[in-house]
Amino acid sequence: MNLSKVKNSISNLELSAKRKLGSVKLIAVSKVQPNEKIKVVLEEGHRCFGENRVQEALGKWPGFRSNYDNIELHLIGPLQTNKARQAFELFNVIQTLDRVKLAKSFASLAQEKGSCPELFIQVNTGEEPQKAGIFPEQLDSFIKECRSMDLPIEGLMCIPPIDEEPSLHFSLLKKLQERNDVNSLSMGMSSDFETAIAFGATHVRIGSAIFGERIPTP
Repeated sequence: MNLSKVKNSISNLELSAKRKLGSVKLIAVSKVQPNEKIKVVLEEGHRCFGENRVQEALGKWPGFRSNYDNIELHLIGPLQTNKARQAFELFNVIQTLDRVKLAKSFASLAQEKGSCPELFIQVNTGEEPQKAGIFPEQLDSFIKECRSMDLPIEGLMCIPPIDEEPSLHFSLLKKLQERNDVNSLSMGMSSDFETAIAFGATHVRIGSAIFGERIPTP
């Protein structure tokens, strides 16, 4: 377990970038991790976690929440529209809003419930056809449409292509953030969070550097 090392590294990077200490939120990516490992991180006092799948999260987080206070859960994987209600009820933050149909589902649920999780829009900065996310040139109009539905757009999220320099994508996401006046940037994982923080990340999603390598799903 390397939680303290990761947190120290983030603090040093904040200082190097002349940013306020604590301005970068660490999301411990607990997807496909055994409960014992997650419990160790919870016992160390960490409370912010990221999950990829609604069903997997439903299988473990209600139990953890009954034993630990103030857990903040982020959905960081693609969301099917038919799982929107479950995601709405389980997650504090949904980082993968990526299409109008899903936005309309969220708007309907928000009206029904009188509240809404914080929402990040996933941006496909590499315009990869196999990857979810709004293409950069479509983002401005998509944000306007979401805001017209009174959705709380907190930030933008990206996952750079694995074979490209991540700084190019972090720089692009920063420009899109500034142009559209959103608060937060979720970018950077175990291999590139240092670069992401230098480019203005407010949230980093770190799994293997905290938990070790993930166990593949059967």
